[in-house]
Parts: sequence; C-alpha cells; structure tokens
Amino acid sequence: MAREMMYGEAIATAIAEEMERDSSVVFYGQNLAMTERDPLLRRFGKKRVRIAPISETAEMGVAVGAAITGLRPIVELWMSEFMLVAFDELINEAPRLRYMSGGRVKVPLVFKAGYGFAAGWAGQHSNCVYHAMMGIPGLKIALPSTAADAKGLMAAAVRDDNPVVYLHHYMLTLDKGPVPEGEHVVPFGVADVKRAGSDVTLVATGWMVKKSLAAAELLAKEGISAEVVDPRTLTPLDVETILKSVEKTGRLVLVDQATRHASAAAIIAAEIAEHRGNALKAPVKMVTALDTSIPFSEPLENYVLPNEEKIVAAVKFVLAKQLAAV
Repeated sequence: MAREMMYGEAIATAIAEEMERDSSVVFYGQNLAMTERDPLLRRFGKKRVRIAPISETAEMGVAVGAAITGLRPIVELWMSEFMLVAFDELINEAPRLRYMSGGRVKVPLVFKAGYGFAAGWAGQHSNCVYHAMMGIPGLKIALPSTAADAKGLMAAAVRDDNPVVYLHHYMLTLDKGPVPEGEHVVPFGVADVKRAGSDVTLVATGWMVKKSLAAAELLAKEGISAEVVDPRTLTPLDVETILKSVEKTGRLVLVDQATRHASAAAIIAAEIAEHRGNALKAPVKMVTALDTSIPFSEPLENYVLPNEEKIVAAVKFVLAKQLAAV
C-alpha cells in the first residue's frame, strides 16, 4: 500500500520508523527538541532526540565518536554549506576509520542536510557541494528526487555501516507523491529510470529530475522520446544503468544544478566517454549552473540555473542531425 506524502514528510517518516525499529538510532541537531512538544522528543525521549550546540564541528565529531561506540546517529545539519566548517570530520575521519581498522570499526552515521535552496537565498545557501564529497573512499552520498525515494534512501542510509551524506533538495520539500507504507528501503547504487524513452538519455539528480521530466513532456509533444535516469546515489554511482540507456538512445544530456566544473555531471560524462564513447551519435551535452555564485535577484538566478527550456534546447542540439533529416 502507498500513501500520498510530501517529500519532507517522507523523510521524517523514515527517521521515525528507523528509530522505532532500532533503539541504537539517535537524532540530534541545532533546531531539534527545542520544546517538550517536539513529537519525536515525546515519542523517543531526551536520550535519543537532542538539541545540539551551534557548532557543526562538534555535531559531526560527536557523531563519529557515537558511531564507533555502537550508536547510529542521524545529524540534522540543515544546509550542506554548514558542513564545510567540519570537513575534517566528514572527509578525513568518518570515511577512513573502517579502512584503517581493517574493517573492525564500523561508522554507521547519517549527515542529513538540505541543499540547492534556489529561492532568493543567494550565494551561501543555494549551492550543490556534493562534488567535493564524491570519490572519497568509504563515504556514501544519497540525493533523493521523489518522496518515495526520500523515504527509502533514508532507511538505507540509517542501516548502512558506513557514513552517509543524505542530501535533500529544499525545492522539493512540499512536493507530493505516493510512498509505500511500512518498510521501504531503496538500495544504494541502483539508479532509477523515471521515464522510458528512445531518442535521448537525460541523466539528472535532485530537483533537476523534476525539471527533466517536465522537459521530456514538452519534447514528447514534438515527437521526441526522452529517457530520464535518476542515479539516486552519487556514491556508489550506478554507471551501468546509464550506460545501458546510452546504448539504447545514442545521445546523452546531463542535467545538474551544480556549476559546470564542479558537478556530478562532469564525472558521469567522463564515465560515458571512456566506456561508451563509440555508442554516441552526438557529443555529450551538459546543462548545469553557470560557473558563478548564485545571485539573489530572481531573474539572474533563473539565468544562472538550469531549467526546462535549457534542457529542451540541449536535447535538440544533440538531435540536430536527426531533426534536420525530418
């Protein structure tokens, strides 16, 4: 059975269900458990739901220590940019301990943060910094694009014995969708084909999946069939599903809210070039943010970020020879 839920509600539901399932799961952050009326505090008590000091370094450092001593902490960090002040804990501590101990030490923790808040929040709150975390051995990255995936990936993150960066897109918070009730776990490293197609492959993450699906609808009205693939996790990255789609369509457009030269799109493009370059009928096209800080002005923000019109134009670019022959 599935129930209609908002994206943000699905995340909260997953956290509550995992806390109910496993008493070692604890949840804390700067704006949690602020009053006795907090529903999670009332349900699970002060030992498992706590307010944290305004120090990301402390929050993330405590999580590493708690994880290696047997707990499964979820740290509410609110915005991904706030994690930057504690990159030693994120990049150099949490992911390395299991390897350095020969597998004897587990570090099961979730760093939860919103990202990409493109609604007039400007340069320090609208960014996509996941590129800086990709490729770090031992660290996993989840980017759900739907309410169902938001729940399933959170469950998988909590249960994983490695540190996970769980990034939820702020522009999707109120989006609704069907979410399976009860246990629902989306495995890491398994991409999802959100829309089947035959003419071109669109690979997108987070909010850009929604925009790519909207662009695919516009293209369909012109007789162009676009396949939309959502990796769902950047680490591990399901390259194989993307390769199969490219083999089928022969054309690839990568849609990423991050800036062009600090994007997951650039990494995926490299994988395709190496492993399926001979299957491409046209050059790979990347639709990304421009290499600039996100402006406060709404018209400028729209100019900098990807949108449906830019995606449609990119698809028509890679299909130029085919369209010219029609």
